[in-house]
Amino acid sequence: MAHPALGGPRPAPRHRLHPGGDILNHRPFISTRADEPHSKIWFETSPRHLAGRGDPRHITQALRAAGWSNHSDPDYPHVILASPDQRYAMALEPETESYSKWWRISCTSDNENWYAQFGGNTPVEILAGFTDALLSPAPDTTPDVWPILTERGWTHVRDEHGNEIAEHPDGIMHLRRRNSLSSSWDASWTAAALLPNGLGGQETVWEAYLGDAPHLVAAFATALVDPAPVLRAEFDVPHTSLVTQEPHGRQGDELAKEHTSRLARARATAVRQRRTALATQPVTSTTPAAPVAAGRRR
Repeated sequence: MAHPALGGPRPAPRHRLHPGGDILNHRPFISTRADEPHSKIWFETSPRHLAGRGDPRHITQALRAAGWSNHSDPDYPHVILASPDQRYAMALEPETESYSKWWRISCTSDNENWYAQFGGNTPVEILAGFTDALLSPAPDTTPDVWPILTERGWTHVRDEHGNEIAEHPDGIMHLRRRNSLSSSWDASWTAAALLPNGLGGQETVWEAYLGDAPHLVAAFATALVDPAPVLRAEFDVPHTSLVTQEPHGRQGDELAKEHTSRLARARATAVRQRRTALATQPVTSTTPAAPVAAGRRR
């Protein structure tokens, strides 16, 4: 879903409104893409995997709401965020080519070690399946990714080497798992939207390297196959001939409320996880140990 992140109608230049209602007077008014939700008509766009990137604040503001810290250089066009426990890090660095890896997410810990990358045209609603899952602990059991896809009509094939691929009915979108014994830093799961270029090759609409964290891949796949349309401006998609855009549905103010609710859910999830972590931490008693009983006198 494309969302505005700034709620309410566009205010006067010197008084801009934050979604929470606070007045921000610390920066001059400059018309940017961040102001567009209330000056454009949004179209329900399907299929979502070909709808284009959407608003990156769908990702970044949700992580910030969950307590991720901002380590960005204000003089460089990028966003660098880290989880409260410093376990996860995310970088968004837009490049000239939309097929380049704009998003990079990594984890280095005692029991997790993976690295993921996502191209510029990766729809944020699909990427959010991956990043939202970072806010909750991994499940105790490893999920089976393939049924998530096949139940939505995707085909699934496993070759004699153990490599697996699932394909969307349109033949454009694929999810692969490479049977590899290499390090988990070498991405074993990949997703790609590929178009024939008419010259015997393929054009990359977007591509993602998902690392080797099956529960995150499962969350990504769930968002990938969600049939709900996403909101985009008219023609603000990589290939207009491949999508359907309907000029009805939710618009600016309603989208602002939905985004505010999304941020509230992210905060609530983070609070629950902190409380759970505190409740499960071993308690170190500060009470002096009881003295050892003296032996029986003879």
